[in-house]
Amino acid sequence: MAQTQYTHDTDVVLQTQTVSQEPPLYDIIMHNDDFTTMDFVVMVLVGVFDYEPHQAVDIMMQVHYEGWAAIATFPKEIAEMKIATVEEMAEQAEFPLLLTLQPA
Repeated sequence: MAQTQYTHDTDVVLQTQTVSQEPPLYDIIMHNDDFTTMDFVVMVLVGVFDYEPHQAVDIMMQVHYEGWAAIATFPKEIAEMKIATVEEMAEQAEFPLLLTLQPA
């Protein structure tokens, strides 16, 4: 029976493991104001955030009565793109709608 002999005491076996880490998530916060119309807010929630109209109305009412609501959670880059889209829409419609980010 043959035996395997290792003559190199310095041989090292390296194992690398790729760990896929999820990016941190951020909540998009919608703030109430006295000028942006409820219809516009619902349009944004449906058009940009893909809510069903009845869900958008519920969220809009929460923003209206509580002063703010967390409307979506995304990785930071996606959240920033969504906010930029809404800011452009609001600017074109001449509304001061404010969305901010906070860590989820």
